[in-house]
Amino acid sequence: MRIAFFGVHGKTGAVVAAGLGVRGDEVVDARNVGPAGCDAAVDFTTPDAVTANVEACLTAGVPVVIGTTGFDLDTVDAIAREAGVPCFHAPNFAQGAVLMLRLAEDAARVFPRAEIVELHSEAKRDAPSGTAKATAARMGTDPAIHSVRLPGLVAHQEVIFGGPGETLTIRHDTTSREAFVPGVLLALERVRGLPAGLTIGLDALL
Repeated sequence: MRIAFFGVHGKTGAVVAAGLGVRGDEVVDARNVGPAGCDAAVDFTTPDAVTANVEACLTAGVPVVIGTTGFDLDTVDAIAREAGVPCFHAPNFAQGAVLMLRLAEDAARVFPRAEIVELHSEAKRDAPSGTAKATAARMGTDPAIHSVRLPGLVAHQEVIFGGPGETLTIRHDTTSREAFVPGVLLALERVRGLPAGLTIGLDALL
């Protein structure tokens, strides 16, 4: 596949692009050459850049896999539907994070209260994280979310449940951005077969 990559030189982008290269994909810097003529595009940039990047891809008829969080989901969904082009977004591309969301949803049916603590690199712009928001939505109990931004962190989250006489903690730690590569590869394989608009969550592909 020929892939236009927005954010290819960023901390996450560089790791994901290297994984694509190992698979044999041709990765081009979308800022320099644009998405035209590519099979798909990937965005790991900043929330304020996503919509413009997606619009450029939709104009070229190129489906997009979005790893950036904190952007306007409704706007991207609307413009992708209008263009008739599929887009995919996951708040977290680590497969263990998908399991964390599922387990948290199950536990929320049993425990009366819970809170979420999410910890990320100081460079992460949005807070709470997209993963924390997605977890809270799956739980359906409006848990409090605490955000930590410090150097030395990559991506970490724990969901702490409390009940009479007991607690349960579900925690996922991403210690290397290499954990995101398999999820991005899966999304690129499947995105062209998705319906027009924005599909959200790695769960939809597993």
